[in-house]
Amino acid sequence: MRRQAAPAAGGRSTLRSLGAPDSWSDIWKVSRETFAPAPARPYRRAPMDHVAATLIPLTEVDPAMIEALLDRAFGEDRHTRTAYKVREGTDWLPALSFAVVDENRYLVGSIQVWPVALTDPQGRRHPMLMVGPVAVVPERQAEGFGQALMAATFSALDPQAPLPQVLIGDPEYYGRFGFHAAPTQKWQLPGPFDRHRLLVRSDNPGVLPDEGTLGPWID
Repeated sequence: MRRQAAPAAGGRSTLRSLGAPDSWSDIWKVSRETFAPAPARPYRRAPMDHVAATLIPLTEVDPAMIEALLDRAFGEDRHTRTAYKVREGTDWLPALSFAVVDENRYLVGSIQVWPVALTDPQGRRHPMLMVGPVAVVPERQAEGFGQALMAATFSALDPQAPLPQVLIGDPEYYGRFGFHAAPTQKWQLPGPFDRHRLLVRSDNPGVLPDEGTLGPWID
């Protein structure tokens, strides 16, 4: 299914689903050793108003359209960012990655989630999920699309094996979703970054390693 770039428009949005959750790719969860498929779970509908929008699996979107969206949201030089080095060589997880199209079926936003690991000083790898990029076309930002995409991903996580989620982003924005920088103060990345923007979300922050280096999860 090919999506188009979004035209300018105002107003808020109402999120609705397209297709049954059990038609999506398997939700991914992580054991202590590896990523393994788990049963799909439905996401919660986001309470947005006025403008209808539809949440779909990112696998239904032409990859070229995803790249064009990311270029518009972050610039064509985005590949030089450290976040790309953290997840280098991995593929985004289909069952945790979504897109949103507006009432005219234009692609307006997407979220990708990647398998990564924090390697502690003893060489142990602690699996995590890297959230992002969370992209919305510039003319449709501040309409609630980003929040809806985040809610969809969180609702799709396996509650029996919730992995820590990590991202590089604005703490004021992502703090509303439970992300914070306190546990990451001694973590390292394979490139430059602002320490206050390295954020993690975990049901049990006490189990997170104090030190380590984030990188791709590659078997």
